[in-house]
Amino acid sequence: MRNLENDPGIKVGGQNINNLRYADDTVLIAENKEDLQKLLNIVEEESRKKGLELNSKKTEVMVISRKQESPKCDIFIHKVKLKLTENFKYLGTIISNDGKTNREISARTAQAKINFQKMKTILKNKHISIETRKRALQCYIEPVLMYECEAWTISKQIQNKLEAT
Repeated sequence: MRNLENDPGIKVGGQNINNLRYADDTVLIAENKEDLQKLLNIVEEESRKKGLELNSKKTEVMVISRKQESPKCDIFIHKVKLKLTENFKYLGTIISNDGKTNREISARTAQAKINFQKMKTILKNKHISIETRKRALQCYIEPVLMYECEAWTISKQIQNKLEAT
């Protein structure tokens, strides 16, 4: 991955970013498909030198765009065309090709509702003090709902939906 340091990526705060890594999960980032193919070729070649092989069945491509229809992007590993996806999960967060967080917010809301239903007997039990029930809500429901919320972009439509929930 050190061989990618001077290759194209996107500028974030004046820094060139062309990959995100955590354990064995890697995201390659480029402004166009030629640069992305170049980055992938470097990763594939360097991996091969270390006796590793990229799995084309587990590797996906996503184009983030504000356009109504997402542009096509044909990227290959060993002449095998990679699947183009609309979203993927990275470190527990849904990344969408429209750059919005609507899917992530909906998923978090749904998971929080499921957790609430699982704890409903405790949270509605009048024999348990309100403080204890409040703490249970803050410990077991709120973190599920609010995970990564600082990175959310909330439209008026999503805000109204959240307030109605």
